[in-house]
Amino acid sequence: MSLSTEHDFPDITLPDISKLSGSLAQRVYEALRTAILAMDLPPGTPLKKQVICEQLGVSRSPVTEAITKLAAEGLVEVVPQSGSRVTKFSMSEIREGAFLREAIELAAVARVAEERTEEQLAELTRNLRLQALCLEDHDETGFYREDEHMHELIFAFTGYPRLNALAATGWVQVNRARQLLLPMRGRAYEAYEEHRQILEAIRDRDPERARKAMQKHLSELVTRLEPLAESRPDLFD
Repeated sequence: MSLSTEHDFPDITLPDISKLSGSLAQRVYEALRTAILAMDLPPGTPLKKQVICEQLGVSRSPVTEAITKLAAEGLVEVVPQSGSRVTKFSMSEIREGAFLREAIELAAVARVAEERTEEQLAELTRNLRLQALCLEDHDETGFYREDEHMHELIFAFTGYPRLNALAATGWVQVNRARQLLLPMRGRAYEAYEEHRQILEAIRDRDPERARKAMQKHLSELVTRLEPLAESRPDLFD
């Protein structure tokens, strides 16, 4: 993760859209969204359409359409007569997103703890082992990928197919800000321990303990982001 100044388009290579599916505009959107969420395009970065067009080998039309979609999602800010830029973080939006996610996921994990099958427990256990392997390899990016997959599994195991998409809508800004915590020494190991406690509660079919373990896990994220708003004012509104 390399943070550029607010006035420069970072010297990065955007994802190869030939490997993505969907319309041209959808693929440009996915490439830009991936770069924004990974903090390759940090908050405040101007989105220079000509540079994006040259990198991705596309015309301005799909880039414009992609930026409009990202703006609707809250990841891009369109400034009249100044072009577009990646939105800066807002702690109020992060707190709101975390509040929404907590409300949904505490109910989800309690349901899974109460009704989980042996097959679902085995899949969650396998996921936790992958997290441990990533930590052994010092692969924090891989760890957080498996972390996200664990939460997706919990949502899926409720039996409500739209739940993950609903939670993700409010979580998008939190998920982007979470990248700031990747270099924080020891955080991945702490998160792993929190995941282990959640899984133990699910294994024991203890919904209340699962709720409390998940609440502690989710609250840690916002708690750790609060000081960053003070230390990195260039990234926050």
